[in-house]
Amino acid sequence: MFNSLSDRLTATFKNLRGKGRLSEADVDATVREIRRALLDADVAVPVVRDFAAKIRERALGEEVSGALNPSQQVVKIVNEELVGILGGETRRLRLAKNPPSVIMLAGLQGAGKTTLAGKLAKWLKAQGHSPILVAADLQRPNAVTQLQVVGQRAGVAVYAPHPGVQSEFEAATGDPVAVARDGVAEARAKLHDIVIVDTAGRLGVDAEMMQQAADIRAAVNPDEVLFVIDAMIGQDAVTTAKAFEEGVDFTGVVLSKLDGDARGGAALSVASVTGRPVMFASTGEGLDDFELFHPDRMASRILDMGDILTLIEQAEKSWDKDEAARMAKKFADQEDFTLEDFLSQMQQIRKMGSMKKMLMMMPGAQNMRQQLEQFDEREIDRVEAIVRSMTPHERLAPKIINGSRRARIAKGSGVHVSEVNGLLERFGQAQKMMRKMASGGGIPGMPGMPGPGGFGGSKKGPAKGKKKAKSGNPAKAAQQAREAEARRAAGASKALGSQGSAFGGQQGQDFDPSSLNLPKGFEKFLGK
Repeated sequence: MFNSLSDRLTATFKNLRGKGRLSEADVDATVREIRRALLDADVAVPVVRDFAAKIRERALGEEVSGALNPSQQVVKIVNEELVGILGGETRRLRLAKNPPSVIMLAGLQGAGKTTLAGKLAKWLKAQGHSPILVAADLQRPNAVTQLQVVGQRAGVAVYAPHPGVQSEFEAATGDPVAVARDGVAEARAKLHDIVIVDTAGRLGVDAEMMQQAADIRAAVNPDEVLFVIDAMIGQDAVTTAKAFEEGVDFTGVVLSKLDGDARGGAALSVASVTGRPVMFASTGEGLDDFELFHPDRMASRILDMGDILTLIEQAEKSWDKDEAARMAKKFADQEDFTLEDFLSQMQQIRKMGSMKKMLMMMPGAQNMRQQLEQFDEREIDRVEAIVRSMTPHERLAPKIINGSRRARIAKGSGVHVSEVNGLLERFGQAQKMMRKMASGGGIPGMPGMPGPGGFGGSKKGPAKGKKKAKSGNPAKAAQQAREAEARRAAGASKALGSQGSAFGGQQGQDFDPSSLNLPKGFEKFLGK
């Protein structure tokens, strides 16, 4: 959603790099570009005006003039002010001391209240609570049925004593205030500790809608009133938010459809205009695409500084601890990384959700956005199909996969042989890297890490296996060439001498499995 804003801000900060001191003209130009970027993103004009004034005041102050790197100090100031207009700090639900806690949802029709009720219920259930959904929207066609379906998918109870309106031609009947009040009583009787009340919405703000929402609030006395707003509506978010603040007096905001391609002005305007914090964000259509809103992390995403903390939390939530322990032990024992391990790791990553979303949380991901947008999520399915088309022996020892086996694997997985070749080549590189890391050599070629090509390598001499540079002396260079040719000839003769049997041993000699450099424990498949 914030792609356009992120690109504009990143381009603005690039103009400041390399400047040892910022003049007033530099600051004014930067603030001007930031103001334009925010206005283009549909942020409310009063919010933009205050934001730009604070940036200019701080950028012209001593904290920038005395900084060693003024450009980075300006980025730091913008980041802090973004966190401020997004709410300042993470706001969590305030639950009642004596259950059940009542959470009321309010908002316009089409904002996604009903779906969000199921997402919130599933999220609370994962936190150890026992929520119940109350269908108090008796006016929108099939709203009650939709809540029942969402509740069933989320695995939570739904209280729906009235079927509601079934078509747009049917007049609304039933008392939503009574349904909400009875829902709280039902939760108390069935020992549910949280009640989520789904209320009716309209296509626009009107007096009847506000009065009904106010009556429901008075009847159930909720601990939290969450205003659900479509993050794609732009400038109109401010008008709608003010109307609900006056009519219902909500305590927090939930942004829905944050995965859309709109410019994101609502997210940057609502908290600042209403003074109410953004508490949750809906980031997709699935029931799991729901997260607690962290202003500091969202500001980091906007400024293309990544969101590593959210990425870690998702990994901890979905990662299999037993599988992680098994891989750690295998790594410590310096056992080979096999295709079985590769398949297992891929399945663990898939549990974390969309690869695109995870990669966009990495710092600097905006620079690769075009490549990430072209990434096909089905590529993981194809790789998994290729690995599953292999036999257990082939997964443990990929070196035995010859041309006929590759053709069979390609046919079984429905891909071209070139894709199988590419996978095996990439796996071979990963396996070499894992071996190097397991032996304590670090990541090859990684700057700052121990290993060949990194800054942590030994300075006493060339790394083992590194080719000697050619001499500038013609006679010496010729001597080096003759020595290299002799070594190649010796290696070729040794390889020819080892041929004979199908496994590479001499005819009549005992077969030595170590000559194949197989993984530990593979000898049992060879009867050794």
